Amino acid sequence: MHTDTERCVRAVRSKDARFDGWFFTAVLTTGIYCRPSCPVVPPKPENMVFHPSAAACQQAGFRACKRCRPDTSPGSPEWNQRADAVARAMRLIADGTVDREGVPGLAARLGYSTRQVERQLLAELGAGPLALARAQRAQTARLLIETTTLPMTEIAFAAGFSSVRTFNDTVREVFALAPSDLRARAPKRAPGPAGTPGPAGTTGTPASTGTPAALSLRLPFRAPLTPDNLFGHLAATAVPGVEEWRDGAYRRTLRLPHGHGFVALAPRPDHIACRLTLTDPRDLTVAISRCRRLLDLDADPVAVDDRLRTDPVLAPLVDKAPGRRVPRTVDEAEFAVRAVLGQQVSTAAARTHAARLATAYGEPVDDPDPEGGLTHLFPSPGALADLDPETLALPRARRATLTTLVRALVDGGLRLGVESDWPEARAKLLALPGFGPWTADVIAMRALGDPDAFLPTDLGIRRAARELGLPSTPAALTARAAAWRPWRAYAVQYLWATDSHPINVLPA
Repeated sequence: MHTDTERCVRAVRSKDARFDGWFFTAVLTTGIYCRPSCPVVPPKPENMVFHPSAAACQQAGFRACKRCRPDTSPGSPEWNQRADAVARAMRLIADGTVDREGVPGLAARLGYSTRQVERQLLAELGAGPLALARAQRAQTARLLIETTTLPMTEIAFAAGFSSVRTFNDTVREVFALAPSDLRARAPKRAPGPAGTPGPAGTTGTPASTGTPAALSLRLPFRAPLTPDNLFGHLAATAVPGVEEWRDGAYRRTLRLPHGHGFVALAPRPDHIACRLTLTDPRDLTVAISRCRRLLDLDADPVAVDDRLRTDPVLAPLVDKAPGRRVPRTVDEAEFAVRAVLGQQVSTAAARTHAARLATAYGEPVDDPDPEGGLTHLFPSPGALADLDPETLALPRARRATLTTLVRALVDGGLRLGVESDWPEARAKLLALPGFGPWTADVIAMRALGDPDAFLPTDLGIRRAARELGLPSTPAALTARAAAWRPWRAYAVQYLWATDSHPINVLPA
């Protein structure tokens, strides 16, 4: 979009927040860059230059605006609706791959050479993988500086910087302020007990105390957002011990690169309240990225709903509750295992099977909330490699399906991470014994993040189709749904919402 100057100028003049994250405005006369919805008086068009990413702005020598804080805008929806190499690279960078494995590790995961990955990112985003990762580190550093009491040295390494000097230089270059000045400008907070938020914001527990760091964050999204099916689905399918709905928030355990964590997510009118407790602060960026992916917060609901409204059958459903999101996952392998456990059984039965698996093979953890019920991490594929199928209260065929899936995940024959190619992963899933279209498509929709995944054989979809006068046979319904592309996964959410199932109800 950044190449359409006229459209970008209109968005800046109207201060349209829907375009935040789509492009960034660099102002030649001031040397700063802003999000389109920046509240200041828009500059003259001849003084504006548009870039596709914050990293590109920083590469061009611009610093972040102190008013609109463009580094905190929602991510571009492009990376959620595409499965090409650039989109997969962006998802991997957001997941911290460059910080942990470097650019060679990023290229290896994508199956390309380092030079080819750099060339593609430069051509489309105006910045290479190192610059994109650096911009993300700067954003994480700012967040920790302004919302925690962690020492600057610990913040530097928690944000992914290799040295304190690099951390200081980057913060000064990006924000035109020293780290100590950024902290001094942040609103003063009245701290509560160690690791708990004060009344006006957040305090963090320094890692040196041995107590997990607790952070309270605001996750932005593009309006509108209807939270009913999003949180209703997560709460209704929550695995006891791994997930729960408590005090108006969805809580769950997280398996992260440097340890484990806990997150509580609660819907608010203009943001998602997120409370993270991490055993290692270095996992902050990854945890935020996975929470955003779980709640589909980088989606463009206006584009989705405009497309679905063109169908006279879906239009009333969209108008009634616009902005439905696709409930996704923080762990693709976990969801694949749970999808197999949920084959041809009720939601309650699927939860029971998953809870037994988590208790038997998951890693025990201590819930930081004394009244919480989180007790385990969901078992990794490696932990399930020694699974005795005879101990599972499942039909023999489904036991074989589960053990085959686990073997494919462990030996690398099946990759379901953020770098996966959607059509390739779906084809490999369908090649596994016991995997039909429903299982492959629900994994594509909720684990891989394919916005066009569709479930024509799903019982709830077929029931909704009959009630709405749509074709109810899978082949006819698939043909009818061609008009909804590329947003059929969102059409599924609107069709599911016609039922009174608990997945469609925001818990009290």
